[in-house]
Amino acid sequence: MSTGRAGDKIFVSAARGSGLTVLAIVAAIAVFLIWKAIPALRENEASFLTSQAWDPNASPPEFGIAQLAFGTIMSSLVAMLIATPIAIGIALFISFYAPRRLASGLGYVVDLLAAVPSIVYGLWGLIFLSQYMDDVGEFLSTFLGWIPLFATDSPGKNSMFTAAVVLAIMILPIISSISREVFLQVPQANVEASLALGATRWEMIRMSVLPYGRSGMIGASMLGLGRALGETIAVAMVLTFVPGINWNILENGGNTFAANIANSFAEASETGRGALVASGLVLFVITLLVNMAARAVVARRKEFV
Repeated sequence: MSTGRAGDKIFVSAARGSGLTVLAIVAAIAVFLIWKAIPALRENEASFLTSQAWDPNASPPEFGIAQLAFGTIMSSLVAMLIATPIAIGIALFISFYAPRRLASGLGYVVDLLAAVPSIVYGLWGLIFLSQYMDDVGEFLSTFLGWIPLFATDSPGKNSMFTAAVVLAIMILPIISSISREVFLQVPQANVEASLALGATRWEMIRMSVLPYGRSGMIGASMLGLGRALGETIAVAMVLTFVPGINWNILENGGNTFAANIANSFAEASETGRGALVASGLVLFVITLLVNMAARAVVARRKEFV
């Protein structure tokens, strides 16, 4: 008994220490970013939150995050709209439609997408995907031009939409894998009861599986959104930088927090690096809020897990 109690105490202490270590690391990152950003923010002559200009190396420096925040959020949301239904459809097919042998292999292939480095996605998007995006852009502008996001006469291949497609492929395995695990946790009694009452397979999924897995699907989507918000190399390689906010995602141009940091850090002055750190602080806060929201959504329905 004494040995067991000692083991419990050791385990509790180790678990508590691990949790506190994670919190300390997050706090240390936040303190570091704030410390490095304050000098640049004091010298800034523009509104940091609303200005679209980004010239921290000028004298006096002028920089703001309006365009960066817009590009980051827009590309990530479009990627979510593309990836989420496809990922959930893949998860449902693997879990309930595909034969066991095919499901195992297909799940393995989808999971492998998460292991592909970001730079490979960037090279693929730049060299292969972008050459077909002109035709895709013309198709979307022709048939969906009544939507302001697609209303353009000059679609380009290095647009926000191209970056969003690359991001969608990158976050697809995250959403699909987590959703698949959630679907496999659905009580078998619920599934068999629906089928026994004469429900088709789709009706069984709609009545028994999706309600049970709703919080898991939302949590998976939010985690995918967190990955899309912070993606650097792939977006930096695909996007062509054009100053200013452009609501049309089919035209060349745009910028994001992570891509701007990757492209500008090497040539930045001391104030410029402080400005980049300040933009990284904003991205840090946005990503943290997204992950906290995902945890809150999952916790609201924890009784079903």
